[in-house]
Amino acid sequence: SIFRMRHQRWKRMNNFDQDLINNIRDLLIEKGQTLAVAESVTSGFLQVAFSLAEQASSYFQGGLTAYNIGQKSRHLQIDPIHGQQVDCVSERIAQQMADHVCYLFAADWGLGITGYATKVPEQGIHSLFAYYAISRNGQPVAHGKITAGEDADPMEVRYYFTNQLLSQFINVIVSP
Repeated sequence: SIFRMRHQRWKRMNNFDQDLINNIRDLLIEKGQTLAVAESVTSGFLQVAFSLAEQASSYFQGGLTAYNIGQKSRHLQIDPIHGQQVDCVSERIAQQMADHVCYLFAADWGLGITGYATKVPEQGIHSLFAYYAISRNGQPVAHGKITAGEDADPMEVRYYFTNQLLSQFINVIVSP
């Protein structure tokens, strides 16, 4: 049936790394630390991922999804001039998002991610990528770039970016 086909397709795409999410939860709860996220390219997937863990409210303060320069400037205090120059997609923007979300949600850790989950040929965007940043108490700790396949499905790209950032984050919180 059509329902079964759609359900099977959804199950294939629905691939948050639940073990990773639970390990992050356990580490943060054990350390008495909290987390907040600021995202655009992942469209709220980070917020969904962290909310899937039992006891989510014990470590996850919440998050903010902002797509355009107006909202990123207003809520996440990104530099609007730089944002306009780079279409709000740069390492610097991701860092400003991560830093400010710590403040907004009174969280120990902040994650910021911005990028492209679909090509935008009219702007010269032919590959899919995201910049991420991790902040501790509003201070930069780690940052990087994640790339995805050029012809990937936008939903799968969002899952991929989410899981990659989860992996980067756990590596940071387990380091001394």
